[in-house]
Amino acid sequence: MGATHFSGRVAVVTGAGTGIGRGIARALAGAGATVVVAGRTLSTLERVAHEIADAQGHAVPVGADVTDQASVERLFAGVASDHGRLDVLVNSAGVVCGGPFEDLPLATWQKVLDVNLTGAFLCSQQAFRLMKAGGGGRILNIGSISAFIPRHDAAAYTASKHGLIGLTKSIALDGRTYRISAGCLHPGNVVVERVAALSKDDPLRAEPMMRVDDIATLALTILGMPTMVNVLETITLPLDQAFLGRG
Repeated sequence: MGATHFSGRVAVVTGAGTGIGRGIARALAGAGATVVVAGRTLSTLERVAHEIADAQGHAVPVGADVTDQASVERLFAGVASDHGRLDVLVNSAGVVCGGPFEDLPLATWQKVLDVNLTGAFLCSQQAFRLMKAGGGGRILNIGSISAFIPRHDAAAYTASKHGLIGLTKSIALDGRTYRISAGCLHPGNVVVERVAALSKDDPLRAEPMMRVDDIATLALTILGMPTMVNVLETITLPLDQAFLGRG
């Protein structure tokens, strides 16, 4: 895939300040796209934009809260005003909160659903409108293998990723008349900042891991598929991760 494969295209990546979102934003910019890096912490987004600029890419940092409808509307209104088009949306904003099911606070449940699922809905709805007006586009949601095989004490996270599958399928169905495709990428273990910060005795640290760049490479492949092709769902995980055969 050449460095200009996405030249002239405009992408929005949420949760772009860290982790998978940051990796995908960097990959898109490296392939020639103009990338709007969105998230709640502007200073973190500005660092990502500087990283992209240092690599001869183009990124625009925009502070946005995906759980706030007005904030999301401002984000996409700015995209329309400044760039006049939208080709790609990557919904990567997410939180991981949990605990024993019987003790899970309603506020925690709502927070996880608000960010992981409602945030993807709000952003996809705004993107859908721009893509419909522009003749098409592609939406990629970052799911999780937890949508298929949950971990203990993760009811809210698991439910949010299950819901994301349904949302993705509905967007794909409603969008195909307008050449809007939607897919869901389900990663297994990835060394994101949260994982790297775990204590050495945390059991997760001993599990097989993928690099963020591995996920970014796959995302770029999905996003670069011909417009008549939709990659609806993709599971990717470390070869030795305990997923297959544990059910």
